Amino acid sequence: MGYELLVGLRYLRARRRNRFISINSLVSMIGIAVGVWALIVVLSVMNGFQKEVRTRILGVASHVQISGEGNRLADWRSIAKIAAQNPHVVGTAPFVQAQGMLAAGPAVRGAIVRGILPGDEEKVADLGDVMRMGSLENLKPGGFGIVLGADLARALQVLPGDKLALIAPQGLVTPAGLVPRLKQFTVVGIFEAGIADADSALALVHLQDAQTLYQLGADVSGVRLKLDDLFAAPAVARELPRDLPPNTYASDWTRTHANFFRAVAIEKRMMFIILALIVLVAAINIISTLVVAVKDKQSDIAILRTLGAHPRSVMGIFIVQGMLMGVIGTLIGVVLGVLTALNIDVIVPAIESVLGFKFLDKGVYLIPDLPSDLVASDVISISLMALALSFAATLYPSWSASRLNPAEALRYE
Repeated sequence: MGYELLVGLRYLRARRRNRFISINSLVSMIGIAVGVWALIVVLSVMNGFQKEVRTRILGVASHVQISGEGNRLADWRSIAKIAAQNPHVVGTAPFVQAQGMLAAGPAVRGAIVRGILPGDEEKVADLGDVMRMGSLENLKPGGFGIVLGADLARALQVLPGDKLALIAPQGLVTPAGLVPRLKQFTVVGIFEAGIADADSALALVHLQDAQTLYQLGADVSGVRLKLDDLFAAPAVARELPRDLPPNTYASDWTRTHANFFRAVAIEKRMMFIILALIVLVAAINIISTLVVAVKDKQSDIAILRTLGAHPRSVMGIFIVQGMLMGVIGTLIGVVLGVLTALNIDVIVPAIESVLGFKFLDKGVYLIPDLPSDLVASDVISISLMALALSFAATLYPSWSASRLNPAEALRYE
């Protein structure tokens, strides 16, 4: 590829005879660079949003959850001990989870009531980091304290120190009929996890108080596990039942929130396809550039052929010309995309200050800042896709040049 590379590079510049070709080449490079740049930045931002939401979800949910038949688990301490023997498990905590109705004055709201041991809960969740008022340590056994999500507390119009009634769906059978089980609780804390399902519907009480209210005795609903690697959760959830007692089940966070993460994955895939069209348009522009170049260089091709150049060499010249456009455009796009993705936390606020408004208003959006998570595999796949499209765009014009008849090209020269 000695002279083919030199001739292809010279044709790429095309300064003397036809500046239109060099301008077209420049436009093709810019198109590929913009497409690669946009793909890297958009996919990095989507990865950032996915990571941020996943972190918030797992702040109140668990990596793996062990439960029993009928939502009851006896002898949870031995089950937690067995689960802790797995090398990936770094924390265990029992819980009771049931539905309830909260009433404070005229306000009534349904809620998911979760009974926890505050000390153990800190091992499997990050609820302590999202407390806005009070603390989980305020939940004392027999004290009947309750910690509410911020939206739930706002709907009930309560603050720490206020009283509310918790009504359990299981009733008491009396001579007068079925009477709902009701207990007065004191609000001892408010958390804000940034997840609508938790902030608007989750209420935390002490494990012993939940067992008393829902008449579970010493039983719990299940055991929550935290792992050293959250992506190992599916494998751990498959392995644990082999060592656990019968009628014991394990589920991981990818199942409990499968719809959300599946939707994000589909959206990311569709954004990749849509933005890849920019690169495809630039690749089509490479075809037009090479077709014009082949037409313009017919006499040069004919002379090379008469001097003994093989058709494959002629084809290689125009493949080199087209691939140089693709490689240069891809490299520029990768550099710009990586720099933008790594500094998006600086670039976006600067643009917002210049324009005078915020893109993601904190009062409207769950995540007010654009997060970014640059993944090397995304950069590699985008680069390979751009180079593959560039190479494919060179094939027809190059093949057409190799098929040129020297006699026909030189007839009117």
